Amino acid sequence: MWQILLSAILIYASLCIIVYFVQHWFFFRPEILAAHFAYQYPFPFEEVNFDMPDGGRINAIYFSVPNSRGVIYYLKGNSRSIKGWGKFARDFVSNGYDFFMMDYRGFGKSRGKRTQKKLFEDACYLYNWLTTRYDEEKIVVYGRSFGSGIAAYVASQKNPRLLILDSPYYSFIYNAQRYAFFLPLKWIMRYDLRTDLYLKDVKCPVHIIHGTHDRLIPFRQSMMLKSKYPDKISLHPIEKGGHNNLPEFAGFHELLYDLLYIKPSV
Repeated sequence: MWQILLSAILIYASLCIIVYFVQHWFFFRPEILAAHFAYQYPFPFEEVNFDMPDGGRINAIYFSVPNSRGVIYYLKGNSRSIKGWGKFARDFVSNGYDFFMMDYRGFGKSRGKRTQKKLFEDACYLYNWLTTRYDEEKIVVYGRSFGSGIAAYVASQKNPRLLILDSPYYSFIYNAQRYAFFLPLKWIMRYDLRTDLYLKDVKCPVHIIHGTHDRLIPFRQSMMLKSKYPDKISLHPIEKGGHNNLPEFAGFHELLYDLLYIKPSV
C-alpha cells in the first residue's frame, strides 16, 4: 500500500515538475521568422525594431492612414507571428485608425528571453514609444485572447482613451485551471495574467467583445469580469461566435465601428 502511495506521489510530483519546465511549449505556439523575412500586406506599413535595455529585440509593424483618428495598439494572441496577424489591420485602418502590433519575444523576428515581467515591460515600452507620436487620448489599447491580459495591464499603468478586450480570460491561471484543475497551478505557473486585478486600476472605458459559443475561453469569463466591474465594463456578446471566427460576423464589424467612432466636438 505504501509503495503504491509513494509511486503516486512521485508521479504527481514529476508531472508538476514537467509542467513547470515545459509550460512555454504548452502555452505558446510561436512562428519564428528569419531577420530578412519581408512582410507583405495590402496596406502601406512600416516595420519597426526596438532594441530593449536587456538586449532583447522587439519587432513590430505599423500601419498609418491619412488624417487618422488615432492609433490601435493591438496585443495579439499566443500563436504564430505578426506575419499572419497583420491581416487584422484592415478592421481598423478601414475605420480611420493607424494600427500598431508587435511580436512577443520568441515570436516572428522578436528575440530574447520571454517572461511575464518582460511581456509587461516590452508592452509598456512600446506604448511609451506611441506616446511620442500620439496624445494618449488618441491611443486605443486592444487585447485579443492571450493579449487581453497584457492589454489590461498596460491600460492599468497608462492612460489610453479606450481599452477593448477581445475574447478575454478572467485570468490566465483561472482559464488554465479548466484543463489542469488537479495540479497546484498557483505554485507552478509562470504566468498568471490577472486581468481581473489589472482592471481595477484602469481609468478609461473598457469594452469586452466575446463570442457566446467560445469554447477555448468561455463567454462566462467575460461575464465574470463584467460582474466584478459593472460600472466600468461594457460587455458586447457576439451571438454564436466562437474563439477564432468573430470577424466573420457582421455584428463584430458594426460594433467596432460604433466603439471607434469619435463624435465631432461641438
